[in-house]
Amino acid sequence: MTGRLFSALLAVTLLFRFWLAYAFPMSGDEAYFVGWGWRPDWGFYDHPPMVGWWLAALLPFGSNEVWLRLPAILQPALLAWAAYSILPALAPATITPMSDERRRWIALLILLAPVNVWNVFMTTDTPLIYFSVLSALAWIRASRGSDADETTPWRWYLLCGLFLAGAVLSKYFAAILGFAYLIDALRQLRRDRRPLAGLFIAYACTVPALAVMAWWNSESCWPNFMFNFVNRHGDAQWSAATPLLYAVTLLYMLTPPALWLVWKHRRSDRGAAPSVPSLGVIAGLPLLLFALLSLVKPIGLHWLLSFVPFTLIWLGLRLSPPSLRRLGAFFVGFAALHMLAIVVVSRLPLETWQKTRFYDGIVLTFESPALLKELQPYLNSNPPMAEPGWVLAMDGYSSAATLGYNARQHVVVFGEGSTYARQDDITTDFRTLAGRNILVLKKTEPVLDQYRPYFRTVTVDSFEVRGARFWRVKGEGFDYPAYRDGVLSAVRKKYYALPGWLPQNGCYFCDRYFPGETCCR
Repeated sequence: MTGRLFSALLAVTLLFRFWLAYAFPMSGDEAYFVGWGWRPDWGFYDHPPMVGWWLAALLPFGSNEVWLRLPAILQPALLAWAAYSILPALAPATITPMSDERRRWIALLILLAPVNVWNVFMTTDTPLIYFSVLSALAWIRASRGSDADETTPWRWYLLCGLFLAGAVLSKYFAAILGFAYLIDALRQLRRDRRPLAGLFIAYACTVPALAVMAWWNSESCWPNFMFNFVNRHGDAQWSAATPLLYAVTLLYMLTPPALWLVWKHRRSDRGAAPSVPSLGVIAGLPLLLFALLSLVKPIGLHWLLSFVPFTLIWLGLRLSPPSLRRLGAFFVGFAALHMLAIVVVSRLPLETWQKTRFYDGIVLTFESPALLKELQPYLNSNPPMAEPGWVLAMDGYSSAATLGYNARQHVVVFGEGSTYARQDDITTDFRTLAGRNILVLKKTEPVLDQYRPYFRTVTVDSFEVRGARFWRVKGEGFDYPAYRDGVLSAVRKKYYALPGWLPQNGCYFCDRYFPGETCCR
């Protein structure tokens, strides 16, 4: 693995990722987060605000997919560089310096980890991965400084804490990383108390971030708490299938050869580099916690993205040079297979997927210009919500976000929606739509009786795009009081039944629609 070969592989992967970001339209999740960037705030319904802030910074300079995805496109390369740069510092001066070849192979494992080949999507995980990996590398460097009797590891603990604060403002999974630091500090406590003091520094850095989140939630119905810890876990139960699914996810994300080598070398130090116990804790503890959680809950592939690099670094330090080369060669071949498969699939006609249940969503994503042409008479008439004209709506959050991104205007979510992605509860005030005309675009044939109670008159027609049929439900004269009693009251009971012990300084939902009443169980 020469420097020239590594540079060539890096260039190929970057070119592929730029092409993929250009060729693949904005996904529903990404479009939803772009909506956060359009209206930056101190918090958002589902998660802390970091990705919304990043997108708000990018949007003034362009709104095309490649530009808005730039942090995600560059992420594997930047993380590989960060690992390459910090690896020599993990070896005490008494140990033979780590070879450049080993560093390059380890960086290559991070660069070509399966998900890193194709994941160009700008989501809440993008800033979380940056901050988590950089924070953990700083923690490991500080711990290695303690091992080497370094007298000033404090700057690394401070850096660790600042990055941890960024992770906290990105997603609540940052708590798992903070817990790993605690376990690692306690592991070192008998021989060195500096890591515990360093943990205090790191935790102290997160206090302002936590204070911002607590303040915004207390003023805004505690939506982060309700979504992450209450509403989304109603289906949690013991299952034999979810642990198996988690095992399959690990097999894919780390690859079978790497996972086998992790198991084989779990107790050995056969590599040229020294053991780094802190790295083992940070790599292993989160995966173990997810394994326990998988007993009752499916573990999303994206949940693991922040922790895979540490497992690959840990493994790369332990493998003998020949084993490391063979594993790296496998990663190169597996990445090439991914690229080839994606290119082949991209050349297939859209109708290839016509018999699948998600074909209408594919058409909505890839053929939004054709849909917008059918909706042209109803567009650009509702940015000021109090003005006359038609209000464009859909009945799902992801679909509404996708259509809104492509139309460059807000699309209302009409109806109860789902547990996920309820930012429209904050954005849309249905009181201002009283008497307005609302067009609800649907991907399934509507039942008009579900709409008649909320409008003076309701009509429906349909059109077809690439073999997928869409329906336009046109409701004239929106009856807000009926909608409040028939839909919003049910939403309140289902998603805003706040525990009484939570301090409430305000609630956009109850303050708007049920003044004088608190959102409380």
